[in-house]
Amino acid sequence: MQTNSRLFDDLARLATGALGTAQGMKAEWENLFHQRMERFIADMDLVPREEFDAVKAMAVLLREENEALVKRIEALEAKIDATPKKAPARKAALKAAKSGSAKSGN
Repeated sequence: MQTNSRLFDDLARLATGALGTAQGMKAEWENLFHQRMERFIADMDLVPREEFDAVKAMAVLLREENEALVKRIEALEAKIDATPKKAPARKAALKAAKSGSAKSGN
């Protein structure tokens, strides 16, 4: 019976050692995988989340400012269109003065 007991003890130690080795290999593979993925992501020039969120917030603010400016421009254009257009009196007066002086000079 002792040989069977010894055999089982040896098998248990062997299984324990193999399990420990397998767990060590698993940890090593996970570490290697994470390193490769980090290198792959770094090579892709991806933007960190914090920078993306900051730029996104800036874009939202700029869009709101742009919309406000568009409304302001539309209001100013409407105001310009609503004012009655007057004939340019100054240009007409200058033309009349020039043509009058040209006639009197002849």
